[in-house]
Amino acid sequence: MMMPMEEKVDLESDEEIPFSASATRKKVHPFDSEINIASHVDMSKSWILKRIQMGPLRSIYIVLIKAKINMLLPFGPLAILLHYLTGKHGLVFLLSMLGITPLAERLGYVTEQLAFYTGPTVGGLLNATFGNATEMIISIYALKSGMIRVVQQSLLGSILSNMLLVLGCAFFSGGIANHQKVQVFNKAAALVNSGLLLMAVMGIMFPAVLHFTHTEVHFGKSEMALSRFSSCIMLIAYGSYLFFQLKSQPNLYSPVDELQGGVNDPEDSDDEEVPEITQWETIGWLAILTLWISILSGYLVDAIQGASDSLNMPVAFISVILLPIVGNAAEHASAIMFAMKDKLDITIGVAIGSSTQISMFVIPFCVVVGWCMGQPMDLNFQLFETATLFISVLVVAFMLQDGTSNYFKGFMLILCYLIVAASFFVHVDLEKDNN
Repeated sequence: MMMPMEEKVDLESDEEIPFSASATRKKVHPFDSEINIASHVDMSKSWILKRIQMGPLRSIYIVLIKAKINMLLPFGPLAILLHYLTGKHGLVFLLSMLGITPLAERLGYVTEQLAFYTGPTVGGLLNATFGNATEMIISIYALKSGMIRVVQQSLLGSILSNMLLVLGCAFFSGGIANHQKVQVFNKAAALVNSGLLLMAVMGIMFPAVLHFTHTEVHFGKSEMALSRFSSCIMLIAYGSYLFFQLKSQPNLYSPVDELQGGVNDPEDSDDEEVPEITQWETIGWLAILTLWISILSGYLVDAIQGASDSLNMPVAFISVILLPIVGNAAEHASAIMFAMKDKLDITIGVAIGSSTQISMFVIPFCVVVGWCMGQPMDLNFQLFETATLFISVLVVAFMLQDGTSNYFKGFMLILCYLIVAASFFVHVDLEKDNN
């Protein structure tokens, strides 16, 4: 009995010692080390690839180098340099326009990337907000200098440019790129925006009518009081609209494809819906591009009067037509980009949403800010400008009422904008002449 036990113990010990020492070195340990080394190599490779694919260097390359339009980026610093070295305001104005154009296009691209994470409704709202940040900064800067007519005309021009030119180019480009089918968008959301634009026209029209009919109780004071009261009401209405859009009735602003149960192929949509940069990188780039655009816009505004004299153009034409085209370049590029990809709901959110935001938020906000600064900023945009805005809103409202888009609608909107541009080229700003 003892011998077998001893032999058993010896066998166990003999088996254990080689297994823990020599056998481990020869068989098991090399195998485990290969597994560990391979796993570490794979982990390091995946980490390096992730760092390269989603790192800051790749983000800089995608945003600032990859697109061919970025060749115009050096014109921005060159415009600032010429502003301090020379007195050629016309050249500074043109170079500033060229320098802002690629920044605005990149702003539209970054907002499109952010729309992958936020959805089309919030993405369109963010695009309109960051696109209009330039106009707000320019307006506050001009208000401090007492340039009230420049503020009014540039904001009016932004509304007209977004409604007619941006939306027209988007419909035209989208219709050409998708000529084999009828492009559709959410009609209910578009009609809500049209109603808000008409409400903004009402708020802007009444002070002008009160002024030109000479029916004020207190001349000058009643018009200003009505403008400030209407501005507060318009701000409340826009805040309610945001709550209605994002919280109360978000299904109303869902894309048409979602409402119809996803008609498109899911595989194709999955292949397309791949962001190139991360969410936090998009937020950082939005802040950087908006700041740089705002800086260049300040030099652009300073060169307006000198450019008007050197280029022999009316200041009203520069303020209403040329300046908003540059300021709305972000909306212009992104709206066309989305329309060509058959994402018209984001296009409507960018173009019409931007017009709604300017008319219902930026203009009343400037009136309130001017009130705090002691500047007589009001909603009296003069009779000619108010009539132009009213007719333009009616034309766009009729274009949006059926919920479809084609290249002919876009072509008509572009022609309407050309008529507006020609009218402001021959228009004399009586208010400025009187001042």
